[in-house]
Amino acid sequence: MFADGTNRGPEPLTCMYVSGLRREVRTGKGTTVRSTSNPVFRNLPERGNGGYATFGSAAAGGAQAVQNFERPQYSQVEPTTPGRAITIDDVVTKTGITLAVLTVTAVLSYALVLGNPGLMVPFVIGGGLIGLVLVLVATFGRKSDNPAIVLAYAVAEGFFLGALSFMFANLVVGGANAGVLISQAVLGTFGVFFGMLVVYRTGAVRVTPRLTRMVVGALIGVLVLALGNLVASFFIDGGLGLRDGGPIAIIFSLVCIGIAAFSFLLDFDAADQLIRAQAPERAAWGVALGLTVTLVWLYVEILRLLSYFQND
Repeated sequence: MFADGTNRGPEPLTCMYVSGLRREVRTGKGTTVRSTSNPVFRNLPERGNGGYATFGSAAAGGAQAVQNFERPQYSQVEPTTPGRAITIDDVVTKTGITLAVLTVTAVLSYALVLGNPGLMVPFVIGGGLIGLVLVLVATFGRKSDNPAIVLAYAVAEGFFLGALSFMFANLVVGGANAGVLISQAVLGTFGVFFGMLVVYRTGAVRVTPRLTRMVVGALIGVLVLALGNLVASFFIDGGLGLRDGGPIAIIFSLVCIGIAAFSFLLDFDAADQLIRAQAPERAAWGVALGLTVTLVWLYVEILRLLSYFQND
C-alpha cells in the first residue's frame, strides 16, 4: 500500500473466461480504490469504506466459462443486511469447498465413464453447457455470491472434466497412461496457480489498468481465433491448425496457458479489492467461482498440450 492509500499491486465451451477491466473510483475521503468490472466479481455486493486487508498475505485456494466483456458502468448494488465482512479465511475456505466438490465429482464422472464409455459425450457436452449457463446466471442475475449456484457449477464442471480427462487419456492419446497424463495436468495447473500467487504477493508484476487491458485484449484475440478455428473445421480438415497437435497448435496452447496464468493476477487483485472494501462475507463465494473458472480453463489447456506431446 502506498502513502496515498492505494494498493497498486496486482482475470473458459472449452472453458474460456475473460476478465473485466478495472477503473479508479475515488471515495468520499479522497482515497482511491481500483474496482473491477469482471462480470463475476463486479456483481458482488459491496460495503462501505473500512479497514484494509491484503489478499497476498496468505495463500488463497485456487478465476471464470465464457465471460462477457467490459460494460460502461457498474450495476447498482442492492442493499444488503449487515453482517461480517469478507476475510482471507473466507476466500480460502469457500474456494477449498468448491474445489473439493469439483474434484469428487470429477473422480465420480471418470469412474462412471470408465464403466460405461457411452456416458462420455453426454457428460462432456452436458456438463460444459450447464456450467456455462450457471456462470451466465451468476453474472447477469447478480447471483455470484449464491453458494447453491457456485456448488452446482462445481458439480457440472466436475462431470465435464472427468469425462474430458477420460477422453484425452484413453481416446485422443492412444495407449497413454491415463493416470500419468491426468496427474501431470493437475500438477501443472496448481503449479501455475501457486506460482502466480507468489508473483502477486511479491509484487513482481503489478496489476495496473494497462496490464488488465492487455490481458483482456489477449483473451478476446484467443477467443476469436478459437471460434474461427471451430468454424473452419467444418470446411477444412483440422481447421486453422490450432487444435490438430502440430507446431501451431502447441504454440496456441502455450499462449492460452500464459494468458490464463496472468488472469490469476487479475483474480487475486479483484479479491483483494473486495477484502479492502469490506464486502459482505458471502462475497467469498463469488471469489471462489471466479478462481475455479480460471483453474478449469487452465487444466483443460494443459491437458490438451500434454496430449499433443503424448501423440508424438
